[in-house]
Amino acid sequence: MFLGGALQSVAVMGWLLLEMATRYGLIGHPVDWAVAPGAAHGYLMIYGLFPFFIFGFLMTTYPRWMNGKEVPPQRYVPAFVLMLLGSAGFYAGLLVGSGVLIAAVLLMLAGWGMALYGLLRVMIEAQHPDKRHPQIISVALGLGWCGLAAYLVWLGGGNAAWLHFAMYGGLWLFLLPVFASVAHRMIPFFTSTALQGHLVERPYWAWWVMLAASATHGVLQFAGATAWLWVSDAPLAVASLYLTYVWGLRRSLGITMLGVLHIGFAWLGIAMLLFTVQSFALFISRGSMFIWGLAPLHALTIGCFATLLIGMGTRVTLGHSGLPMQADSRIKLMFVGMQLAVLLRVVADMLPAQAMHWLYLAAAVAWLACFVPWVARYLPFYLRPRADGKAG
Repeated sequence: MFLGGALQSVAVMGWLLLEMATRYGLIGHPVDWAVAPGAAHGYLMIYGLFPFFIFGFLMTTYPRWMNGKEVPPQRYVPAFVLMLLGSAGFYAGLLVGSGVLIAAVLLMLAGWGMALYGLLRVMIEAQHPDKRHPQIISVALGLGWCGLAAYLVWLGGGNAAWLHFAMYGGLWLFLLPVFASVAHRMIPFFTSTALQGHLVERPYWAWWVMLAASATHGVLQFAGATAWLWVSDAPLAVASLYLTYVWGLRRSLGITMLGVLHIGFAWLGIAMLLFTVQSFALFISRGSMFIWGLAPLHALTIGCFATLLIGMGTRVTLGHSGLPMQADSRIKLMFVGMQLAVLLRVVADMLPAQAMHWLYLAAAVAWLACFVPWVARYLPFYLRPRADGKAG
């Protein structure tokens, strides 16, 4: 699964860079894609990139969280092959037409379903007294599958409501609940392990607030009540910023591998503050003042999700390849570069329109400058036995 995610981390942004370069007249002519670029970009980020890393991570952690059985190869290998074929087919469909896109999404749905089934079997069969995190994550994965199915329905019929559900549901019912739940489960554990003698709290009320607020945001946005999003976004910001504080952001910065996770999670609070101000401005102006465009969204997706992906992805890659759990200078540069990418993309929506497309391009280049070296370094380790000689 991490092999597929590594390939997609480059392919997804490579496609976007090509699309923007042709759209803004820097090279060639705009490409006539089978669907609108925005609909393609949203699909690729939500359903084409993050799920590979999410399933790969959960297939290693579900058995450990619940002392359950490992996911057997007959479940994860077919799931991976189907998802990879679906991802490749989607790029082909963007050039060929909607028929290929539909086939690609069907393959992704089948692979996703098999991967989720493998995780559910681990959870159901495990005899563990506390399954709260796996249960919530499994529900979110199921809702993500529903969002993917909604995208398929949109491709087949063209009703924009299905596309909106796929995008809003994918973000607020799938991705944010998964990342918030994994962070709530793992960041206190990693922090307590790395900072000896430092006991880290894991307040459950904050987790429940984040989950409820995320779902409420998704429902409000799908209903078109954009001016009321602050009702859900403000509590989500408060809960996530509280966790950032009690988990010890400042203390974590001395250990790179730990600091990446804390900073990635801190972006959640920042993003939700931006969402809150954006929505409240719309509320008090009675719909006449929409500020900052997609800046809050990219603070969430690039700042929080992508940074946490780097932190968790690197830890899992090193740990399950039998390599030392250390961040060298290249990992540090990648992390700094990703912070540059999110700042460029967030600032782009806060500046006058004539400057925006150059910052869009710069943010995409910064992303690729981070992920291409990461993929070049770690992809070979996914294809060979562990360096320490252990099984895996």
